[in-house]
Amino acid sequence: MYPEYEISQYRSAELLRQAEHERLVRETLRGRRAARREAVEGTAESEAHTGRPRRHRFLRTA
Repeated sequence: MYPEYEISQYRSAELLRQAEHERLVRETLRGRRAARREAVEGTAESEAHTGRPRRHRFLRTA
């Protein structure tokens, strides 16, 4: 009976370590996404906007 208790304690500790690792991974990914988002927003604000459409409004006739 005592070995079953040890196995249970070991398994519980292993699950706690795994859950903590997964939390750290999610937090790291969230931080990277936020940093990427801020970088994109910063470059978009610094670009010069001309107000001119990129494509011609009407197609050229043949």
